[in-house]
Amino acid sequence: MCDVIRNRRPRIRSRSLWFLTLLLSFGYLQSSRAGSALDAFFDSLDSRSGFGDYFGDWFKRVDETQAVQPHWKPPLFGTTPLLTELYKYDQYWEHLSNGAGNLTIFDAGKGLELIPAKTIEVIFGLPPYEERSGKNPAAGFGDWPFLLIKNRFLSANEENGNYCLTGFVAFTAPTGSNAFSTKNFGITPNIAAGKGWGDFDVQADFGINIPTGDFHKLGTPLLINTAFQYRVLKVVWPQVEVNYSHWPNGPNRGKNQLFLLPGVVIGPMPLYNRLTWSVGAGYQFAVSHAHPQYENNFIFDFRINF
Repeated sequence: MCDVIRNRRPRIRSRSLWFLTLLLSFGYLQSSRAGSALDAFFDSLDSRSGFGDYFGDWFKRVDETQAVQPHWKPPLFGTTPLLTELYKYDQYWEHLSNGAGNLTIFDAGKGLELIPAKTIEVIFGLPPYEERSGKNPAAGFGDWPFLLIKNRFLSANEENGNYCLTGFVAFTAPTGSNAFSTKNFGITPNIAAGKGWGDFDVQADFGINIPTGDFHKLGTPLLINTAFQYRVLKVVWPQVEVNYSHWPNGPNRGKNQLFLLPGVVIGPMPLYNRLTWSVGAGYQFAVSHAHPQYENNFIFDFRINF
């Protein structure tokens, strides 16, 4: 990992000023209701006698944070604007385009999601393991989505408006095997929002995937996900998700890919004390003529909330 970072240091340095500006802008977007992310974090420490109290009050802080936001379910594919604390495992079975075969992705880069301070969430992803069959069979780890940082700007629970607005940025390290690695770090700034009306809600996120090099090979695709969700019998959440990608540059320049994803999430179901679990499944299929990535995808989703 150190060798990878050292080899790509010049590429990262050239964009460090741009990225620093992006992160700082997140702080200014905070509403007066939420306060700044840094203030929220330091307040959670300064108002306690020490780190022991900070960790001792962890779940109390999580409950207070989630009490002032809606209680929707995160979509199967897109990223929710909600702050969540859970462990998530996803598995994908993709049918590749142009008869290239099939790709099975274990874990799909998901992992541990934590709320260390009010309005802040961090996600520590795990490297996905991938197996490809067909024309170019291969197996190995994919690139590592090691960190995602969320900053919730606005939120209101179901009794006070039922909405949420969050900014986040994700980081990916090129630690995968040759068959599955982009050979470049990736940075994905994103904005997510949601609005609910009773048992129905809409959640959407918009972002751009920016590699630190090889733009002519990778491009900078624009990513838009929108999920329409309805709660039935308190624990059943059927959904229809729309996943759109557009490549303004790179080898897929001018191409668009549009997926529909009908699916369902069931939960939360009690497990032990505050632990609950949820399970979901869906079928994602392309409805656009061009298929730069894959044609369809079966998704399995499992979550443990705490």
